Amino acid sequence: MMRLPPFTYLAPRTLHAAATALAEHGADAMPVAGGTDLFPNMKRRQFEPKVLVGLRGIRELTGIRGRGREGMTLGAGTTLSAVAAHPEIVAHYGALATAAGLVSSPQLRNMGTLGGNVCVDTRCNYYNQSHEWRKAIGFCMKKDGDICLVAPGSSRCWAVSSSDTAPVLWSLGARVRLVGASGERVVPLEALYRDDGIQYLTKQPGELVADIVLPPADGWTSAYLKLRRRGSFDFPVLGVAVALRMDGDRVGEARIVLGAVASQPRPAPDAAAALAGERLTPELITRVADLAAGPSKPLDNTDFTHPYRKKMTRVFVARALRALAGLPGGGRAAEEVA
Repeated sequence: MMRLPPFTYLAPRTLHAAATALAEHGADAMPVAGGTDLFPNMKRRQFEPKVLVGLRGIRELTGIRGRGREGMTLGAGTTLSAVAAHPEIVAHYGALATAAGLVSSPQLRNMGTLGGNVCVDTRCNYYNQSHEWRKAIGFCMKKDGDICLVAPGSSRCWAVSSSDTAPVLWSLGARVRLVGASGERVVPLEALYRDDGIQYLTKQPGELVADIVLPPADGWTSAYLKLRRRGSFDFPVLGVAVALRMDGDRVGEARIVLGAVASQPRPAPDAAAALAGERLTPELITRVADLAAGPSKPLDNTDFTHPYRKKMTRVFVARALRALAGLPGGGRAAEEVA
């Protein structure tokens, strides 16, 4: 049986108190809300904090405010189940409702939070194993070792982004409010990430994600498709988020963002640009899907082979676009592959 290491648990009641506690304890401290990813990682000794700063008792971190036509603010401590079921999100930000509803299992969505999924750790076949397994192969660069076992000649870690909601929020033009002991700032969601398997977040160690801010829906529609082996529980090995704003029967603006193919969500700007001003014909969708596969460069570090995941990028982008266009062959919310 894997057991948690010893730690001190703090339960601040305000966001400022939580940020102050993180600043005081520095590298020894980590925040915890739902704990659905953190606690298993602690049991595997991937994380070994001496202090956990609990966020569940902070009321200002929870709740969903606003309406789709004016924009919405989602507290980072809001559960994924609440996000997936909220009527305004379902009606105006459909891809986000879909993505939140596809994270893990119902029980864990009732505990896991939106902010936790936005900041969830990167994953790799050589990293997400027990301590004993990792010790037997000499560990990896991400924890306790000094080389990347996926690409031994590389100077960086290639663990992949494992968030379902991050590529969707990126495609929707979301912003995040970060709060630290010395103040707060609001940044575009894409500025929260860097393409590095270890230092994959740009926020400072003492900062907390307080809110996710969605712009007015303003005619945008969106879709999210997820590839995983089991249709009920797995992390994504490919996520495709597509957002479109139609201008009559033509695409006015488009965004396509891929998940689980790099250490951060990866946009496909050339593919999105090819949609602008065009009708969503089957021929255009095929061409755009080919362009979207360009930024998709998966490695052999998650489930399925990387050539298959590359191929499925084309397939899923095409399915998402067909779904938004109302054409036959539109994708389901999740794809179960045996």
